[in-house]
Amino acid sequence: MNQYFATVARGLEALAANELEELGAHAVETGFCGVSFTGDRQLLYRVNLWARLPFRILVKLDEFDCIDAEDLYQGIKAIDWSVYLSPDMTIAVNATGKSDRLNHTHFTALQVKNAIVDQQMDRFGDRSNVDVQDADVKIAVHIDQDICQVSLDSSGDSLHRRGYRPAVGLAPLKESLAAALIRMSDWEPQQMFYDPLCGSGTLPLEASLKALHIAPGMFRERFGFETWLDFDQALWAELIQDADDSRVESLPAPIWGSDRNHEVVDQAIVNAKNCGLANHVYFTKLDLEEVVAPADSGVVFCNPPYGERLGRNSDLGLFYKQLGNVLKQRFKGWTAYVLSGNKELSQTIGLKSSQRIAVLNGALPCQLMKYELY
Repeated sequence: MNQYFATVARGLEALAANELEELGAHAVETGFCGVSFTGDRQLLYRVNLWARLPFRILVKLDEFDCIDAEDLYQGIKAIDWSVYLSPDMTIAVNATGKSDRLNHTHFTALQVKNAIVDQQMDRFGDRSNVDVQDADVKIAVHIDQDICQVSLDSSGDSLHRRGYRPAVGLAPLKESLAAALIRMSDWEPQQMFYDPLCGSGTLPLEASLKALHIAPGMFRERFGFETWLDFDQALWAELIQDADDSRVESLPAPIWGSDRNHEVVDQAIVNAKNCGLANHVYFTKLDLEEVVAPADSGVVFCNPPYGERLGRNSDLGLFYKQLGNVLKQRFKGWTAYVLSGNKELSQTIGLKSSQRIAVLNGALPCQLMKYELY
């Protein structure tokens, strides 16, 4: 069994731990901005393909005492890097954390790179080149209280970049956060899902992927582990086929999105096409004042502007009040979830929430507010 660590957004550790357990992870334990777990190679591939919440899945290689730069150099050089890369493969090093004597991540990364290529030169007379954009092997080093943890990044690009969304709005919600919000809610695929402020469509698309049992990693060009020396092509092909076979043919209930901006609605439609959902999820241009409930019951989900990046010069108080009126008057029998990063604005909705869940949208403290609409 190998040791793995899934990096996640702060505050989502427990939610991600539950998801990893569902995927078959063992010895699951939450930490700061991540979850440690154990499993085999098949689990590593499956988690990268199926997990909706993590950013990266790291494979732990070693951990050693590290007081200064010399300790770091010797500790890295003591690892047999020929197991993981050959001189014709490119590398990139990402360093995080710091200690009293190692307090600059760029220097830490440079020291790690030097130790690796010096070992290669000693053994082979040749060395790997650095490719910060698209390396064959990405190495993650974390310094914490004079301890150095060394891992391989099996994901490559962050897993929140599903690959279906080249088109985004001005203040896009990360796909992983959208999936987390949906998981926090009581929405089930048998209920209609409607986002009247859908932007480029992230919430409806993530809901559709869940409802149709589509692996979020199916649209990515590549994962980090696919260029590793030990990559098991046959196992990976089997997991891809299993994921393809498990897809549901049609949505159990409709999933809709609308927005007043026709340009972002067009973006949402492009994104839906990119993940094969054009014939499943429905997007349309609609001003909030025109919105009515498209069914007798369901879940309405939205992420209105907070005044941080969007709508800074507009009267958002009136907009939030209008949102509250639309929900109250036109969505009786529904449950509403509203993500807001502005407490003062959220109070102008004029509805009493039945639940509030603290959420971080990037570094911005937000609340996911639940409203029972009678």
